[in-house]
Amino acid sequence: MSALEKYILAIITTDKTKAAGGTAIFICKTTEEMNFYAKNLEAILDGIAHGIGDDMYVIVKH
Repeated sequence: MSALEKYILAIITTDKTKAAGGTAIFICKTTEEMNFYAKNLEAILDGIAHGIGDDMYVIVKH
């Protein structure tokens, strides 16, 4: 069996109803704050930030 190669590292959103457990979730008050967290967490976690609509980013490891 192969090792897990792709997984979600974090979710950043402005709408807390769109995210539930299983990974780190960051709830932001503004879109600007969400963009700031996405950019920085992408670098810190060595992942890639993918925008899901206007109110959510998912940081994944490829």
